[in-house]
This record gives sequence, C-alpha cells and structure tokens, in this order.
Amino acid sequence: MSVRVDWRSSASLTGTVLKWLAVPLAVPLVLAAIEGEAAGPFAVAIAVTVVVGLSMERLSDERELGHREAFLMVAITWLGVAVVGAIPFFLAGLDADPESSFYNPLTELVFAGEPSAGPVVLGALVDSLFESTSGLTTTGATIMTGWDFENQSAAIMLWRQLIQWLGGLGILVVAIGLLSNLMVGGAQLMETESQTRDVRKLTPEIEKTARIIWGLYVGITVAAAATFYGLHLLGLAPNMDLFNAISHALTSVATAGFSPEPESAGAFSPIAQWSMLPFMLLGAINFVLLWYLVQGDFERPKRSEELRFFLGTIAVAATLVIAILWIDGEVTTSVEETVRHGLFNVVSILTTTGYASMDFDAWGPGAKHVLFLCMFVGGMAGSTTCSIKSLRWLVIGKGLYRNLFTSAHPRAVRPVRLGDAVVDEDTINQIFSYVLLAIVIFFLLTVFVVADASRSGTVVSEFEALAASASIFLNIGPAFGMAGPMDNYAGFPTTTRFVMVIMMWVGRIEIIPVLVLLVPAFWKS
Repeated sequence: MSVRVDWRSSASLTGTVLKWLAVPLAVPLVLAAIEGEAAGPFAVAIAVTVVVGLSMERLSDERELGHREAFLMVAITWLGVAVVGAIPFFLAGLDADPESSFYNPLTELVFAGEPSAGPVVLGALVDSLFESTSGLTTTGATIMTGWDFENQSAAIMLWRQLIQWLGGLGILVVAIGLLSNLMVGGAQLMETESQTRDVRKLTPEIEKTARIIWGLYVGITVAAAATFYGLHLLGLAPNMDLFNAISHALTSVATAGFSPEPESAGAFSPIAQWSMLPFMLLGAINFVLLWYLVQGDFERPKRSEELRFFLGTIAVAATLVIAILWIDGEVTTSVEETVRHGLFNVVSILTTTGYASMDFDAWGPGAKHVLFLCMFVGGMAGSTTCSIKSLRWLVIGKGLYRNLFTSAHPRAVRPVRLGDAVVDEDTINQIFSYVLLAIVIFFLLTVFVVADASRSGTVVSEFEALAASASIFLNIGPAFGMAGPMDNYAGFPTTTRFVMVIMMWVGRIEIIPVLVLLVPAFWKS
C-alpha cells in the first residue's frame, strides 16, 4: 500500500511555526547587543530557523490538516522547536569556561585535531538539547550548576526563560493563529493540547479563540511581572529586580520552573513566594474557565467539578505535608514558615511548575513521598500544566465508584457524569488506557535510569530513579537526591540525559501523538 498521510502538509505548517520562531529569538539577540554580549548564537539560530522554516513551508500548498496530519504536526513541531532552541546553548558553549555545563570544545576538536574532545562535545550537544527541551516542555529540569547561574550571559538566561513561556501555551496558540482558515485542523491541535472540546465553543472561529487564549496568557504574565516588580519597588522583595520579575512571571504562568536563581524561589522573601502562588494556580486552571471569568460568568467555574477536585486535591496534599512537617521533630521553622513551605511546594509540584521555596529534599520521608505522589496529578485540562491532569483522575474516580456500585446492584444503570453531561464509555476506556500507558512508560524509564547508572558506575538509589523518572516524564522538573531542587540532572550519564530528552517530549504532548506514529496503520490506508 502507498503512504496516505500527507506529511508534506504537516511539514509545511511546521515550517511556518519554525519561521516565526525567529521573532522570540530576536529578543535575547537585542539584549545581547545592548549588554555587549555574544549575539552570534542567536543570530545563527535565527538564520537556521528562518531558512529551515521557509524550506519546509514550501513543501506543500495544501493547508488543510486531517486527523493524522494534525498528530504528525504536533509531534514534529515540538521536536523542531526544541532543536532550534538548543542552538544558542550549544554555540554559547564554544566560548564558555570549562566549568560551564554547556562547555563545548568543538573548536579544538575540529581545528586542533583532539579526538578526546569528542565525548565532551557530544555531552554539550545533549545538554543543550536537554535544557532546550526541558524549557519548551515546561519541565524545568536543568543541567546548570551554581557556576552557570552566576556566569552565563543575560541573553542566554533570558532565552532560557522565554522558551518556557513559549512552551506553556505560546507555540500552540501561534500555530492555531496561523491556521486561521483551518477550523478542523486548528481545533484538533488545540484539543490535543488542552483535552477539552469546550475550546471550539468559545467563538465560531478558531482564530478568535486563539486570540482570546493568547490575550489571557499575555495578560496574566504582565500582571505577574507587575506584581513581582512592584514588591521590589516597595522594598518587600529586594532580590526581585526587573529581570527576575520578568523571568519569574514568564515561568510562573507557564508552570515551567526555570529560575535565574540557583536557589529557585528560595532566593526571595516570604512575601515574594506568597505572590507566586496565585499565578502558578492561574496557569494550572483551564483557560476556558478563565475566559468565562473574564466575561463575568462566575457560574461556569462554580459548576466545574474538575476545578473543585483540583483545588481539593491541593488542600488535602498541602494539609498532609504541613502536618508531617509540624510533627517532624527535626523541623524547627515557625508556623508561618511551615505553612508557606508546605503549601508552596505542594502547589509547585502538583501544578508541575517545579519551583522550590526551600530544599525539600531535606524533608523527612513522609513529606517527600506526598510530593512524589503529587507529581502524578497535574493541573486542569486546558491549562499550561503537564502530568496526567486532574480531569483524568476525576473520571477514573467516578468510573471506579460506578463499577463498585454496579457490582452491588447488577441491574442498575449508572452512567458516569461530569456536571450534567454523561461521559461516554469510549472516553472512559481511553482515559483508563492512557493512565495505564503513562504508568507503564514511567516504570520502564525508571528501569532504564537504574540500569544505565549501574552501567556507567553512577550511584543512583531506587527512590532517586523513581522520582527523577516521574519528574522528567511528567514534566515536573525537580526531584530528589542528585536531581533535587537545589541540584541538577548533570550527574546522570549522557545516555540517560538523552533518553530523558525524548521522554520530556513524549510526556509533554501526551504520548499519543508520538506513539501513534509508530503504528504502521497510521501511515497507510
């Protein structure tokens, strides 16, 4: 049989996205020029993304995306943007000090004939791709050491923040905006990301929907930056200068987690940490519900079972952590500090933001295991968060209760409902299948992390491997042990970091758009 998927259309639309990636890349380019820093890494990245984007765009004049073409575009777009995003990190490593995580002795290898530099160059390539993919997928896991935070250029650090903001919702909305005439294709892309069909109902045209989502996203980001910098101007957050305010606004709303500070949110005052909480929560709430709130419709959010479930899960998890910390005899913090650190880190992990108000790796086993379980929850569908998502767990809970009820009452007919709507059985089965598949992949990644660490002589405990695998695949960011909130992933073998890059990509676009490409029937009629 001949291949039936119109891959040229998918590649063409991906090319359009890559072409426009030059716009955000121009921001750190301008900053580098102003600060007198190396602008070459960004100039090269802009040239590459424009040339490649225009070349791909010309592959097809057909702008209609079918179901399979939409899957293909989602997968290759996220991968392509991650590769382009890695170029500044990789090229910045050419002039970096050997202490830098991005150090890249490519010049010595090519011009001085030092083959021993090969593994270092390969490591720099993997690390650059790791940092870029982690940012784009809003994972927030880093390979940067404390030295890097102090010595990287302002332009590189800004790009590190920007790529997270783009990954939160920007890339998706730009793609939909460019597909203004593709009602079906554009809506499919949004549904792939948000897992909600309500997005079609916002407006009759997907272009207007994209503008609404984009406006909300920008508006919340600006509000966050103004709040953070306002605290600085009032003398309440001395470290929250303009750069930090913008950087943390970009990543709070994107629920991403990269911070220009090696101590993450712990580098700031308590009031600054409290001010980050509402913006992490806003990023984790379904943007469709936020749109209704902006329109003055408060009844729709009140009726949302998922919103109640999401907020209730946060309340229960935070209460558990705070109680465990308070009971723990080794914890000597005040009541306010205990409540703040417990609530902040639960919200950060559960919303997949990945900030840390303190080194929670120093907590006792009970509190750490609650945080580990929070990694598997995630925010609401249609938000910037990752992980399994609250909606799926809500449907699973209702489905399990329905099964128990019908076991006791075999003749009863009891459909699963979300609000007034009945959830069809196919959807329930798909959700159960998705969660099972996610857990299987998580365990397989854990086995690989342990086996590869043993092969390379790296010491990794079972809990460290479990937490790092969950954090990477579910796009959380920090984990425990060597991947703790005040540490980084540089200690894992190069092969492990490369596999983690793939897993961040697979997890961010929710598995199916990648795995479906491996099915022969996908490519043939």
